[in-house]
Order: sequence, then structure tokens, then C-alpha cells
Amino acid sequence: MMDLVSGRFGRYFPCLADPARRSSIGLKAALVALHLVYAGVLFLCDADLIQKTKREPWYTALYVALFVVTLIQYFVTAGSSPGFVIDAMRAINEADTLFGTIGVAKHAASSKNGSLNLTVDSSQSARSGSTSWSKVVMELYPPGTQIRTFTCGYCSIEQPPRAKHCHDCDKCVLQFDHHCVWLGTCIGQRNHCRFWWYLCEETALGLWTVILYCSYLKTSIARAWWRDVIMILLLITLIIALIFLLLLLLFHSYLILTNQTTYELVRRRRIPYLRSVPERVYPFSQGICRNLYNFCCARTSITDLERLPTALEIEEKSRPYTCCDFLTCRCC
Repeated sequence: MMDLVSGRFGRYFPCLADPARRSSIGLKAALVALHLVYAGVLFLCDADLIQKTKREPWYTALYVALFVVTLIQYFVTAGSSPGFVIDAMRAINEADTLFGTIGVAKHAASSKNGSLNLTVDSSQSARSGSTSWSKVVMELYPPGTQIRTFTCGYCSIEQPPRAKHCHDCDKCVLQFDHHCVWLGTCIGQRNHCRFWWYLCEETALGLWTVILYCSYLKTSIARAWWRDVIMILLLITLIIALIFLLLLLLFHSYLILTNQTTYELVRRRRIPYLRSVPERVYPFSQGICRNLYNFCCARTSITDLERLPTALEIEEKSRPYTCCDFLTCRCC
């Protein structure tokens, strides 16, 4: 009977047939419900807030606008791609194949009046296209690195530096940071900026909501005890969540300023290309200002890949800062 019901349910709602997608949709619905509960209880219980809304509608309008923008940012981040290695490989191979086809066509047109006849073997073109990604990846690693050291054992795809296979998504992710359960997707090169902005908006919304709850308890603590109990319980859980959000925001801000990922920071000793790098050295950092610019503005294409720094560059980064370095903005 249960199999029949689940079969009909999956036929009418195909998006909920997969248990993983069901769990992801359930988490999204729970998060939206939590937002609605905290805001709804506040507006239902706080009569002073309703009166303030009538006197100063702009105040409540700003709060509602932040509420809506935060939920929109959540769904945009959850639906965005973190940047998969397979997509970057296809983009580079297709661009290389297109460039080669255009070059051969121009060469054939220019030799139309001569005695040179050019033919293109389709199998040879396919083979050259399949090796384009391998050449790009090889150039990102120091000379002498073997292919098997950075080939994914699950996808059998050559991984560029900072990429990792996600077992939840079953794909290799560019500049892998972590897999977010609440978002139902990985955080990587293409959506890390969106994720940081979502944390900012969620933290601001939580802080504003805490202020509103404290204002209610300050003016209406003795009017109805059952309302006060509900508001106090909600306020305690909200403060705990706000502390977690604030710490997470500060942590990811530190990662952005130093051009690191959560995976690289936590598993530094287990990543082959980071084992020989000293603890206090950030091999991919280009200075605070450049890191911020690359994080916010420069990462527009999935084919923007970072190469591993050379031994001389790591040695330069290991050198302690001096007064002259600060004057010349070496840290920036």
C-alpha cells in the first residue's frame, strides 16, 4: 500500500520522488517557516510595534524588505552552481575545438588557389579536444607532477588545484569550500560570494529581530505571562542562532581576506600541495585588497583557474613583514 502511494506521489510530484531532493526541500521549507514564525509572533504580540508602524511605516517597510531580500538571497544561493570541474572541462574543450575549427577553415580558405589540400580527421580532432583540459591542468601544477596524483578516483577527471570531489553532489567542485546542508548544495568558486552575502543579510536580519524582541520585553514584560514565556524562548533560540551566524560570517570573512577555503584550512595536512607550506603562509593569497577584488569582481568565468605558486613565491610569502613592507602595501 505504501509503495503504491509513494509511486503515485512520485508520479504527480517528480521533484519529490528522490529522497535527497525531498530532504533538501524539507530543509528549505523549515527555514522559511522559522523566519515566518519569528516575524509573525513579533507582529501578533507586539501592539507597540503595530502602532509604530502606523506612525513610521518606513521602519517596518525596511524590516520587511530585509526579510524578503534575505529569503530571495537564500533561494538564489541554494539554486546556484558552485562551479563543477566537468563544466569547466567541457567549456575549455569546446573553446579549444571551436578555435581549432576556425583556424583550419581560415587556413583552407587562404590556400584555395594553391596546390595544398588540407583534410581534417574527426577522430584526431576529438582526441586533441579531449587532451585540452589535461594540458590546462598540467600547466597549473609545478613541472614534474604526475597526472595520477591529481586525478579524481570517483570521476576519473583531472582536478585543478583547490578542487575536490563532493560525495553529496557526486561531482568535483572548483575551489571547494564545504557542502552546506541547509542550502542543499556545495559552496565553491562560483557561489561563495553569494553565500557570504547571504550570511551578511541573515545576520543583519537576526540582529534586528533580536532588538525588536528586546524592545517588546522591555515595555510589555508584565502584560501577559504566557506571551512573555513564548517571546523569551524564541529570543533565547534566536540569540544562539545569531551567535552561530556571526561566528560563521567572521570565519568566512577571514577565509576571503586570506584566499583560503574551509576544506584547505581544516584538512591542510592532508592536501598534497599544502603539506610543504608553512602553517602561517597562505599560498594563494595575493594581498587583502587583491583577494577582495578577485572574490567580489574578478571571478566571472568558470575557466578562471588558479595555479599553484612556485617554491620561490612560497619563500617570498614566508618572509616576515617589515616596516618597509607595510609602507609598500605588501600585505595588500
